[in-house]
Amino acid sequence: MRRVDYNAIIQEMKGAKVERPNRANAGTLSGHAAGEPFEKSVYHHLKSNYPNAIFKQYEYLNDLYLKHPKVISVEDRYALLDSPTALFLLSRGDKATREWTPQNVFEEKQNDTADILYYADGYYDLIDVKTRNINKNAQPPNIISAYKLAKACANMIDNEEYDNIGINYIEIDWIEQGDNLLCTEAHYGDLFKANPQTLYINWAAAMQIQFHVAELDQSWKGTRKDWAKEYIRVFVESARHRVKKMEATYITPFLKYIT
Repeated sequence: MRRVDYNAIIQEMKGAKVERPNRANAGTLSGHAAGEPFEKSVYHHLKSNYPNAIFKQYEYLNDLYLKHPKVISVEDRYALLDSPTALFLLSRGDKATREWTPQNVFEEKQNDTADILYYADGYYDLIDVKTRNINKNAQPPNIISAYKLAKACANMIDNEEYDNIGINYIEIDWIEQGDNLLCTEAHYGDLFKANPQTLYINWAAAMQIQFHVAELDQSWKGTRKDWAKEYIRVFVESARHRVKKMEATYITPFLKYIT
């Protein structure tokens, strides 16, 4: 089965230029607005290399449902995804799925799990594109909800799905160059090659795992099953620590006033 050649993609992106967003207002270049042109550029590069396997997440669901016009119930539409774990990560929920029609198709949502989806022969590769202005010292971006990832790992274990799901990240490092943004360097990381113990969960930021892709640990040598179990262990330990800290800070000091 052909898979995404990430080394080739990051080599293609190095030196790439995109038009600077908000050119009329040079002071507003930041966040999602800055990253969107490079996300689109990565998508087009991937689409040209894998034309029948690359989708935006919403495109994949629209394509799937359009190909099966007689499948209309929520349960039957869910069954079209041949992976419970992929279903959990990619579906839009019962209400949206029920209301989908060819005249009311899905549109892109910023909180979709994946910016880009590679799907071929039952293999789902969720690809997220992160961008980084190398002239600014920014904190690591939000990557994925730690809770969502724990539930995905539980799905993987319950359904013994270890070889049909990938979660990969591409980072584009850029600088401003006149009316353009220039990619000076590109990186990729495989989430399932990161030792779960090295993943930072920011509980104050909606339980988001945060990291710069260029700095993502890639030392994990165990099986995918072992990774899923280890991540859940790390998540539970982190949650227990958080609970104890919350209790010590927000409960214990005030108990004497109500008991």
